[in-house]
Amino acid sequence: MKFSANLGFLWTDLPLPDAVRAAHAAGFDAVEFHWPYDTPAADLRAALEETGLPALGINTVRGEGNGLSALPDRVEEARAAIDQAITYAHEIEAGAVHVMAGFSEGEAARDAFVGNLRHACDAAPDLTVLIEPLNRHDAPGYFLSTSAQARDIIATVDRPNVKLMFDCYHLQIMGGDLTRQLRDCLAVTGHIQFASVPDRGPPNGGELSYDHVFAEIARLGWEAPLGAEYKPRGDTGATLGWMDRYRRA
Repeated sequence: MKFSANLGFLWTDLPLPDAVRAAHAAGFDAVEFHWPYDTPAADLRAALEETGLPALGINTVRGEGNGLSALPDRVEEARAAIDQAITYAHEIEAGAVHVMAGFSEGEAARDAFVGNLRHACDAAPDLTVLIEPLNRHDAPGYFLSTSAQARDIIATVDRPNVKLMFDCYHLQIMGGDLTRQLRDCLAVTGHIQFASVPDRGPPNGGELSYDHVFAEIARLGWEAPLGAEYKPRGDTGATLGWMDRYRRA
């Protein structure tokens, strides 16, 4: 299996270009980012070119919460955030933009989210536009919380480049039955992330068996790198014992 280092959580003690270099030295196959905007794109791209690691994606800015795109009264700001993310993604040759919905609910929020996602898809047909359900414990009030809701939104947006960010951590907390969710969602999935449940640590502990989950992902034919989006306990390098084991598996 292949793995991507999510540098929003891993090696956060390092400047982002150095975190890219650390991920390469540790054996990761790709990297991904949360909000890299404080780092000049040229510096980040130089580190990516130096290491040969592909950048899988970045997030739109959070605003005061967890995004803007499902806030009916902030469409202009949401689209500016989307355009910013698209520009930065192109500058570092990232493949995807995760459009963050924000804290909201109701039909007006849904309409705003759908409209903003169509804007993102049409503005960047060469990129994958990702949406990610977040669990109600870590992000109470977040607009998007289940894979079924995400699939409905994707069908409504009706663009070929809008996809699901399938985060095993969030979806296990929200619905469980992760194997079935993977099977049901694979056709609309653009990226898969993982962490242990319930502590969001490395994948070699907690209530979720990644022996089983990763084997199922491989059986389903998924070949892209899986995103390690977990919170290390202490030094990131000391938490990577899981990687060789699952790579061999």
